[in-house]
Amino acid sequence: MADFSRGTPRASSPDVPRVGIPERLARRMTMAEQHEYLRARLSRRGVLRGGAAGVGTVAGAGLLTGSASAVEARPSPTLLTGPESRRVDGSLVAPFGRHLAFGADPGTQMRISWQVPLAVKAPYVRIGLQPWDLSRKIEAEVRPLHTPALGEKVPAVDQYYLHAALDGLSPGVTYYYGVGHDGFDPADPRRFSSLGTFRTAPAKAGSFVFTAFGDQGVSYDALANDQLLLGQDPAFHLHAGDLCYADTTGHGGASDVYDARVWDSFLAQTDSVAASVPWMVTCGNHDMEAWYSPDGYGGQLARWSLPGNGPDPRKAPGVYSFTYGNVGIVALDANDVSYEITANTGYTGGEQTRWLDRRLGELRGRPGIDFVVVFFHHCAFSTTSAHASDGGVREAWVPLFEKHQVDLVINGHNHVYERTDAIRGGKAAKKVPVGGSADAVRDGIVYATAGGAGAHLYEFPVPDSYEGHVRDLDEVRTFHWTKDGKKSADTVEWSRVRYTGFSFLVVEARPGPGPKLVVTALAESGERVDHFEVVRSPKR
Repeated sequence: MADFSRGTPRASSPDVPRVGIPERLARRMTMAEQHEYLRARLSRRGVLRGGAAGVGTVAGAGLLTGSASAVEARPSPTLLTGPESRRVDGSLVAPFGRHLAFGADPGTQMRISWQVPLAVKAPYVRIGLQPWDLSRKIEAEVRPLHTPALGEKVPAVDQYYLHAALDGLSPGVTYYYGVGHDGFDPADPRRFSSLGTFRTAPAKAGSFVFTAFGDQGVSYDALANDQLLLGQDPAFHLHAGDLCYADTTGHGGASDVYDARVWDSFLAQTDSVAASVPWMVTCGNHDMEAWYSPDGYGGQLARWSLPGNGPDPRKAPGVYSFTYGNVGIVALDANDVSYEITANTGYTGGEQTRWLDRRLGELRGRPGIDFVVVFFHHCAFSTTSAHASDGGVREAWVPLFEKHQVDLVINGHNHVYERTDAIRGGKAAKKVPVGGSADAVRDGIVYATAGGAGAHLYEFPVPDSYEGHVRDLDEVRTFHWTKDGKKSADTVEWSRVRYTGFSFLVVEARPGPGPKLVVTALAESGERVDHFEVVRSPKR
């Protein structure tokens, strides 16, 4: 297995193109410095088309601009509406890669995003309560993305991402929709097979299911997980970062290999699920793409429309929250606090952590919210031989999780399934075996690493232990990353379930006098490898 430790590039063949930053420089570069270097270097080579190539920008919306102190000014948008856009008849350009996301209010807001292989005219969404009555028409926003040839084997790529914001919807209603443009009308009976559906969150709390994983990529295993996930009928899905692996190495350094075309394959792969299940994502280390913007998130802002209610959606697109039924969900960007991969460490200037403290307090005090679930990429508690635990996450956020009695934390980054006992103060406060239960108020917080979505798997330093194959250990020798970028040895007692295989989480939220989260880990085969409950003491 390739070594993914700090500063050690993933093994690759000699002909794989590399982003051209000398290693001696990359070791000391932040994401913003890498962005500036690439822009200057490639500009000198004349690969920028006219100097304003629509890189990670939003046509006419200004969503990707920011203050000079936070994010450098980004190039002006260029939308292809001239001769190039007329080369192909619109009827021959088929949309693909649909992916839904909630707005800040899942009961009344939905965001529909998709892709087209060529520039089109007047894109839009049709929506209605019946597939034969798509009378409401919403204009779509175009976010073109240009990627130059960043290596000898990778050509320049132009991609066109389209987004429609649907507001004023009715709670608990199933809607039919179709995406189109001039020459391609989804209301045409010949296009009925291209229609999708979604359901808004109900006005009253009831039982529902959501799913979660991280570290997906494009693979047969990723596709298999997607199809099994769809069979759980989730109300929404949480993706804890490392989405497609267009950046295959993810160090934020010179050894990173980047191919923007992988995003096309990824969005086509996830369409069968994300076209009907809101796909709520956050950012992993492989999702920092230095070319597009100083913070590495210009590409993310072009591809995704998320709730945008975090500290600054232009600066931290993967940071937001929403509520569904009796559960509050908080998405975080752990690149901001990581001690392992430091290309973006500190990029929000502490604002994300301050926002987290405020938002967790608001959610915990809100009537009707029984559970608070937080998801992000880097792990606070994991024992794999690859990334293990990030001390930056532990120091910045774990005290806030305990202060506000977060009920469940979901991570990716380590490509396995691992689940802890209930933890308080960094120690196992209560054993939670397979089939057990935990209460964040009485016992502590359970942390679940669900990084087996489809990317190549990691290894544990000790044997697996999961449902039907339990092999409990009194302790596991592992490590965590420290502020100076080194590994500090740990001997821990909290590693309760370990499974080296492709898998994902299924969480059923049950309201009532005795509310609970029933959490199940399913292998790619459909086999259950773990289950436990998170319960909640009555509010005092």
